[in-house]
Amino acid sequence: MISRILVVRATFYREIADFLLEGASAALKDKGAFYEVLDVPGAMEIPLAMAGASSDFDGYLALGCVIRGETSHYDVVCQTSANGLMTLALSKNIIIINGILTTENWDQAIERAHPAKKNKGGYAAEACLAMIHQRDSQ
Repeated sequence: MISRILVVRATFYREIADFLLEGASAALKDKGAFYEVLDVPGAMEIPLAMAGASSDFDGYLALGCVIRGETSHYDVVCQTSANGLMTLALSKNIIIINGILTTENWDQAIERAHPAKKNKGGYAAEACLAMIHQRDSQ
């Protein structure tokens, strides 16, 4: 069975978002998964977009990045987006993988997002497919 994934990508840091999607796309294609990409402005919008998305997908993948700044806004965005994703996953009993990077600076974000480095987008996509497989094999 071909898995259908909705990737919701926050484009606030476009270069980081592109690297994350590049890694995720390669992993999904490698496993023969079908995916669609929905772009949103930032990490806080990801749970909102997923809540309104079609239920035709086997899993949902959140990709984006939050980089610490000079104010507490970083903490609010990180907590709100993570809590929103977990609440949505549990309340709707759906698979949502949180691939939103939370870093101290730009260099950390690049290191984690770049497909030739830590490739967190690829790992998040693989986790999504693994959870779908686990659910479907029960």
